[in-house]
Parts: sequence; structure tokens; C-alpha cells
Amino acid sequence: MAEVKVTKETALAKPEAEFYAPILPFGRFFGLRPFALMREFTDEMDRMFKGAPLTEGAELGAWKPTVDVTKCNGNLVVTAELPGLKKEEVKVEMTDEALIIEGERKIEHKTDHEGYHRVERSYGKFYRAIPLPKEARTDAVKAELNEGVLKVTIPVAEAKPKAREIPIAA
Repeated sequence: MAEVKVTKETALAKPEAEFYAPILPFGRFFGLRPFALMREFTDEMDRMFKGAPLTEGAELGAWKPTVDVTKCNGNLVVTAELPGLKKEEVKVEMTDEALIIEGERKIEHKTDHEGYHRVERSYGKFYRAIPLPKEARTDAVKAELNEGVLKVTIPVAEAKPKAREIPIAA
């Protein structure tokens, strides 16, 4: 067997040499320093997952129906969009501090055609607590669900401001 002589050579890196990247569609990342690249990657991931259920602290499968709260003719009107739900699937409760709307939707859509069978399912629980003013009359609340829109009307007594005149000392 022939002997092979191995030598070790060291090359000194020039401190002024920089990495050059040609202009490519993805080339903007090659010219960045490592931490800048990591920051760019983190920003891109945050932008991609913005609004996803897990980033908002909710559990997977949570559903947040749209709720509007308005004051109209001395009433507080709470409108919630609950498409596809029946009144048996929605629970409305009233406490002294809040109006609580909760429920669960279970939607299943089946399609059978020649050659394929398709099933789509959508599940999700929701819970919304809307704070109420102190003047709300919790004994005269009305709720109705019509074509997927829940409307809760809460009478609110008009608050009389407590004001008194303060004499100015000379």
C-alpha cells in the first residue's frame, strides 16, 4: 500500500472581504447578516400566522361570531351573527354585570355524485360576554333569533349626572 503524505495549510481570511450575492429572486437574504436574516424570518412567520386561532390564545376550533353593540332609543341593542344556528343551539344569559351569549355550531354538508363522495364538517364553540352599564334593566330583556341573526334588546335607564355647584372662595 502506498503512503500518502498529508500536509495542513492554513489560509488567513481577509477581514475586508464580504460575501457577495448576485441579484436573484431570493438573493435579498444572502447579503444579510445572520441575526438580520433571523429577524426577517420571524417577521414573515408572524405575518403569515397573524389572526390564526393559536396566536390569539384561543384553542383550536374556537369560533368568534361577529357581535355589534349599539345604543338606540334608550336601549342597548346587541346583534350577533350566528349563521346556520337554531335557537336550541344558542344560550343567552344575563347577569348584573354582563350579557353572556354562548353556543356551539355543528355543520355537516354531504355531496354524493357519480365517482366521488364529499363530506365537509365545521365545528366550533363560542362564548361572548358583553359588559353592561349599571343602569341596564336586566328584568326587561328581549332576545330573538331570526335568519341567523341574534338580536338582544336591553332597556337602559338614562343616567342622571350628579353635579353640584361649588362656591369659589375669594
